[in-house]
Amino acid sequence: MRFSVVAALCLLSLSAQVKPKTAFDKPTLETYVRRLLLVDPRVQITVDDPKPASITGLKEVDVHMSFQGRSQDEVFYASPDGKQVLYGKVFDIAASPFKADLDKIHTDLSPSLGAPGAPLTIVLYSDFQCPACKEEAKTIRENVAKDYPTQVRVCFKDFPLEQIHPWAKPGAIAGRCVYRQTPAAFWDYYDWAYEHQTDITPENLKDKVLEFAKTKNLDTLQLGRCMDTKATEAEVAKSQAEGAALKIDQTPTLFINGRRIPGSIPWQNLKQLIDAELEFAKTANAADEKCCEVKIPSALNK
Repeated sequence: MRFSVVAALCLLSLSAQVKPKTAFDKPTLETYVRRLLLVDPRVQITVDDPKPASITGLKEVDVHMSFQGRSQDEVFYASPDGKQVLYGKVFDIAASPFKADLDKIHTDLSPSLGAPGAPLTIVLYSDFQCPACKEEAKTIRENVAKDYPTQVRVCFKDFPLEQIHPWAKPGAIAGRCVYRQTPAAFWDYYDWAYEHQTDITPENLKDKVLEFAKTKNLDTLQLGRCMDTKATEAEVAKSQAEGAALKIDQTPTLFINGRRIPGSIPWQNLKQLIDAELEFAKTANAADEKCCEVKIPSALNK
């Protein structure tokens, strides 16, 4: 009898120690995320404490992944008991589906092309050493201004991938130095940098940029000093931080009126997206203009 009581107490003690698996147990969620997303074992994963989510009744758990200077964040939503998780994006049906990204994008003081009041804005996050960005740059420069002279504005944002492109950030700093001196010359630099991408190295970047500057009648002494002192590094860093907040993980990445387009995209596909967004903008504006009318259908009512 005594043995049975002791055994029962031991079993109760063990069962109390075995807690059910939930998303609020950090090692459990880390293991689950590694399997779900096939995360490389070398990647470090950090799981935050749960916090109230924007969806009533759910908890939000942020997961951060890092590897060799690169980082990626993911958001999971958990039921109150943590036994079920939801992986995806949350949208406010009363707002633009791109509001979360639009709130993070700031185009003031960014190099831009096109009419400032254009109904559509393309924000391009790019890297001067990226081969895919070179193709995208050519596509945008050859087609956007020609096909959409007043309807589309293009804004450039620096997002150099320093981990894999050694002269990308110095090249971005140089581009900002050109822009600071003569804003219109930035786009000449943009074209030149991509055209000569394979000829540029970290060692010859400054000499190459100064050669370019002479052809555009820029002040080479001022430009060289700007590059040497990294006078525009804070501007580049700000753009990088903005891209990181947007969780950009590849270049180029475009935002067309907030719609995210990762990677290089052929002109025919990009044109379809632009046309669709312009049509939506036109429809939305027309609806706003008619929002307060209660006229009955009539040939006299316009």
